[in-house]
Amino acid sequence: GSDITFFLSRGTAFCTGRGEIMTPTDPLLEAGTKLCIVKPNVGLSTPSVFKALDYDELSELDADKVLLPEFLNAESVEAVSGEYYINDLEPPAFRCVPELGELKDKLTAVDGFKHVMMSGSGTSIFCIGEPSDPEQFQKDFGEDEELKVMFTEFINREEGTWFERP
Repeated sequence: GSDITFFLSRGTAFCTGRGEIMTPTDPLLEAGTKLCIVKPNVGLSTPSVFKALDYDELSELDADKVLLPEFLNAESVEAVSGEYYINDLEPPAFRCVPELGELKDKLTAVDGFKHVMMSGSGTSIFCIGEPSDPEQFQKDFGEDEELKVMFTEFINREEGTWFERP
């Protein structure tokens, strides 16, 4: 809900708060950068995640002074250290659904994925990159009936235009 303005942006933005505080940026990933989204068939309500949120666990890194410059000044998003990929909703989501944390750990171990992170309050997990061994990945994740695995890639668009097929 509150992050809907993102979808009216150029397509790349640094979002904080509940997603409603948006700083549009130039695209951080080249068009064509591979992405894998893994969605478990388990549901998780956003209110449950926020109820499980421990405010003492929130990242203390300043979003505007530290995180945004790290991403904007890096050679590539893949080159940004994993410590700067922060989703404060991961710990409470993983407490609500421990299997979700286990899934992230398994995906993080896949050779070829540069960064792995839960999207928003869950339950989708996105992986930047592509597995080095697609056949093994298919066996481990693609054939799991409890998971939906989607491969896609980043696209970019110019200011004031809608997305168009290349």
